[in-house]
Amino acid sequence: MRIHIQNLLLSLLTIFFLGNLLTSVTWYKTNSHVKSHRQPPRKKSVPVSSECKNCSKFITDIAKRYSQPWKRQEGNYQKFSSLLSSKCQGAKNAIVTQSNTPLGSQIVYSGDPKRSIKVTPHLFSNFPKDHPLPNKKWDTCSVVGNGGILANSKCGKQIDSAQFVIRCNLAPLDREWEEHVGKKTNLVTANPSILQKKFSSLDNHRRPFVESLRRFRDAMLILPTFSFRLNTFLCQRAIYAIRDFDSPIRPVSFNPQYLKSLSTYWTSQGLKEARLSTGFMMVNLALELCNSVDLYGFWPFSFHPRDFHHLTNHYYDNMPVRKRYHAMPAEFDRLLKLHNQGILRIHLGECEQ
Repeated sequence: MRIHIQNLLLSLLTIFFLGNLLTSVTWYKTNSHVKSHRQPPRKKSVPVSSECKNCSKFITDIAKRYSQPWKRQEGNYQKFSSLLSSKCQGAKNAIVTQSNTPLGSQIVYSGDPKRSIKVTPHLFSNFPKDHPLPNKKWDTCSVVGNGGILANSKCGKQIDSAQFVIRCNLAPLDREWEEHVGKKTNLVTANPSILQKKFSSLDNHRRPFVESLRRFRDAMLILPTFSFRLNTFLCQRAIYAIRDFDSPIRPVSFNPQYLKSLSTYWTSQGLKEARLSTGFMMVNLALELCNSVDLYGFWPFSFHPRDFHHLTNHYYDNMPVRKRYHAMPAEFDRLLKLHNQGILRIHLGECEQ
């Protein structure tokens, strides 16, 4: 009798999983704005992931929310963009300048508000005189996350077709990735952990660091100089290395007042996390800077929404995220809501050629 009951439970679980899988596959095949992958079929198995305890249910929910043909809602976009501009003023204050941060003023660290640093002449000289972003909006912008879903996406041309392309954390743009992630870059960010781990805090790896920036040409490089006190010295070393080796890239620093305003707004919307992720910050900034915003590589789970095949954490490696600080699934949920409202557009799956 016990064996019959166990077999019955096993059969019910199998039917549940296959039902969810069929829903996901059907969505991808019928979705008018996502092209089905043409890769050989993979073995379909239940993913083992600590990121999500009920992932099949979550995927099914995303399928329902994402399956409707996307349509831009100009009124919704204008309303939300104006709201961000009034709350956060990223177009004017996202970057520290000599205009918004005077000589002798105190900068409060965004990650440690009990500490501050005085703007000395030496520090002040590294700030651009005026805000380096233009007063008018770009028509189209691509914000490129580094999620494993970008691998084999063939989205490179579509990404590069935007007027302004934002990338995160010095992600590689090698020739092997160009078809999928593109190569055009107008703005790129750099996390302190990359400078610490990959370039030994720039103590003895200054030239390799600067040479690694060549792929971004003359893009603007945003550094978290004033997130924590230790980051100030690390990011200053990066700025000096860029200047010493005459790199065309343009280093600037995040304004901690902007980051505080952005965090305050999203906390008021129920997003509870220690710090917003860099990608999420860039999406918010893009919504102030651009009339049309398209997102690529924003998928925070280790399995694909089409058939649950395994994905690496990044398109270029499988380094785990720092869950202590970021709440990627919760951020994605907010982005998906903006997608459904026609404010921005998320691209999942393969792009049209």
